[in-house]
Amino acid sequence: MGEVKLVGTWVSPYTYRIKWALKLKGIAFDYKEEDLCNKSALLLQYNPIHKKVPVFFHGGKPICESMVIIEYIEEIWPHNPLLPTDPYERATLRFWIKYAEDKGPSMWMVGEGQHKAEQDNLEMLKIIEEKALGDKKFFGGDNINMLDIVLGLGHWLGGEKLLEAHKLHRLHVWLKTFKQVPVIKEDLPDLDAMLAYLRRQREKSPATH
Repeated sequence: MGEVKLVGTWVSPYTYRIKWALKLKGIAFDYKEEDLCNKSALLLQYNPIHKKVPVFFHGGKPICESMVIIEYIEEIWPHNPLLPTDPYERATLRFWIKYAEDKGPSMWMVGEGQHKAEQDNLEMLKIIEEKALGDKKFFGGDNINMLDIVLGLGHWLGGEKLLEAHKLHRLHVWLKTFKQVPVIKEDLPDLDAMLAYLRRQREKSPATH
C-alpha cells in the first residue's frame, strides 16, 4: 500500500487526529516531529500554502489538512471504520463534523468573560450532547468514530473541567472515557508540559509591531 509518514508537532491537536486514526486502524507509520519556530524545508516544500502541520505522506505523495487526511485514510483503509456504512448515517455524521469544525476551538472558550459568546458556546455544546451524542458511549456508539476524533480537541482546551462545571454530564463522561482508550491515552500530551513549552516559545519569539 506504500510507505506511510506523518509530519507533525506534539502540541498540535490536529497532528493527534491523524495519529489516532492510523492507530485505531492498526496502520504502521513513520513520524517526524516538526519545529514550527524553525520550519523545515520538507514542510515548506510539501505544504507551501499554509506551511502548517500535519502533512501526511502515502507512497511519497503529500496530503495536507487534518480532515482531508482522515477522509483519505478512511478511503484507503476501510477496516475498523471511522464512518458509518449507511449513507444517511454517514451524511449525518459529516454534518456534525462540519458543525464542530466551523466553530473550532472557540466552541470550548467558556469562562473568558464574554457573556454572549459564552452562552452561544454552551448552547452549541448542549446541542452536540443532546443531538449527536445522546446516550451513546462514543459518538460512534460502542466504537470511536470520526466525530470522536474531531471533538478530542477538548482535551487541549480544558474540556473536562469546563464540561463538569457546566453540568454537561454526558459530554463530561464521554471525554473521560475517550481519553482512557489505550490508543488515545498513550498519545495524549501532558497539558502542563504543553503550556510550559508554548510559554517558552512565545518568550523566544521576537516582539512584533
